[in-house]
Amino acid sequence: MGLVTTRTSTQPDPQSSSARCQEHAFITGVLRAEAAAIGSLVDRAQAWGDSLHRAVDLIVRCADAGGSVLVAGIGKSGIIGRKISATLASLGVPSHDIHPTEAAHGDLGRIRSTDLLITLSNSGETEEVLALAEALRQDGVSVLAITGGQGASTLARISTICLSLGDIGEAGDRSLAPTCSTTAMLAVGDALALAAARRRAFTDDDFARRHPGGTLGGLMRPVTDALRFVAGRNLPVFPERLTVRKALEDAAKLGRRPGAILITDAAGVLIGIFTDGDLRRLILRDAAELDQPISAVMTRAPRTISASATVRDAVHFFRENR
Repeated sequence: MGLVTTRTSTQPDPQSSSARCQEHAFITGVLRAEAAAIGSLVDRAQAWGDSLHRAVDLIVRCADAGGSVLVAGIGKSGIIGRKISATLASLGVPSHDIHPTEAAHGDLGRIRSTDLLITLSNSGETEEVLALAEALRQDGVSVLAITGGQGASTLARISTICLSLGDIGEAGDRSLAPTCSTTAMLAVGDALALAAARRRAFTDDDFARRHPGGTLGGLMRPVTDALRFVAGRNLPVFPERLTVRKALEDAAKLGRRPGAILITDAAGVLIGIFTDGDLRRLILRDAAELDQPISAVMTRAPRTISASATVRDAVHFFRENR
């Protein structure tokens, strides 16, 4: 005869208002814990002192020497390492992640003395990471460690520079999964990557070349590549002596209405713009004004941006000037 066991759930109904309030409080508690972890790094950065600047030095020297920044960690730290590596690469610092175990089985042959190893380990005692760091230090490769604790770990001892995050507790009831510690690691990695890019005078154009796709790539494209209407082709350009009526008649011959007419002086220099909104206001005021020169009712000296500007510049321009 088999033994049948039952387990009575002590959890409240997840659909009850009480359970939802508790869950909301729990989630906001996690967010506060993560925010506090990053906040603690501000004071921690003061304690790092010159080590922080020397860490940026290592990254910049590696990139300037044609080396690659390798980032290694195990488990969740390894995932954070891949993000840090991707950020470095997007900001002009050659980088890729390396798995400590795979490195011990032949991947060490890919590493050169001009490279830099960034190691991530909350305990500072992860065996695979320690083995990789020790092997590369023997080959003359610099090692930058990001660890938890107060900097007394084995990894801190064998590294060229160690940035210890301090004692950071994890979020949640049981503090089991790496949460606050990995968030702090990622924040430090981002800060180092951005500082290195700033030190190397990384520009918007440099960024655009590395991000040709997606929304970011679209924003960094030259604004001239995104124009739907081009002056003289499907955007009418007329001399200032034309009447409003004549300008509208000639513009209608172009087919699709772009919503605006550009007006130039005798030398062909832009001096004004006349929009659909201007036309509506003109007609509501007095339709007879259609027979006056368009220069009398246009918006003079419209704001412009350079043809070399990016789409992002144009978006910012419109938001600022409406």
